[in-house]
Amino acid sequence: GCVDKSAAGLMVGTSGAMRLAWAGEPPDAVPDSLWCYRADHRRVVVGGALSDGGGLYGWLSGALKLGADADDAALAAMEPDAHGLTLLPFWAGERSTGWSARARGAILGLTMNTSPAEIVRAAMEAVAYRFALIAKSLLPFAPEAEIRASGGALSASPTWTQILSDALGRPLQLAPAREASSRGAVLLALESLGVIEDIAALPTLAPGQTFTPDQARHALYQEGLARQQRAYEAIIREPL
Repeated sequence: GCVDKSAAGLMVGTSGAMRLAWAGEPPDAVPDSLWCYRADHRRVVVGGALSDGGGLYGWLSGALKLGADADDAALAAMEPDAHGLTLLPFWAGERSTGWSARARGAILGLTMNTSPAEIVRAAMEAVAYRFALIAKSLLPFAPEAEIRASGGALSASPTWTQILSDALGRPLQLAPAREASSRGAVLLALESLGVIEDIAALPTLAPGQTFTPDQARHALYQEGLARQQRAYEAIIREPL
């Protein structure tokens, strides 16, 4: 249903992306943190992408031998940004927002008391911070847009979806389709073949669960984002 400026799509699968699509001309200027291309002869897409999403969670799951103490319910019970960690989520490199070719992952603040669950929670929050930076550049194109979330990582983790809502300070409506991007690509192909006249006229899928932000957590995450950015500037932009 993200085919005009009324709704932005946020996806977390192996990687992640946040996008706006609309029929018409591209914007006169696009922030350096975003990209813009044509989806077809009528529509443009503006957005940002992250190399690390569910793939980072998968790596941590294997590397840290996660057990029940790091399942979704346990992660949800943890207080926001209470682990003392600052994580740069660039295990697979950086796309948006800085496009640094030398970006690598980092976990700062580790102690002998740090648990695997705390590292995973910090990673989820760290990815959410990068989405918050994308949203800061993207949503001025559509300030009133709903945010519709999708992707296997979010379908499997209500905790991560709530963290994203809290970090963005915006409600997130979780789409029921696990492969929403693939569904959209198929609909575009059917429209181009003339099977569908206009995908914008199609009924959207029934909305899934809506995650509402907690403003107190949003304030804490703003502090966490600022701390992450200071680390980014020191380590990625100016490598030691």
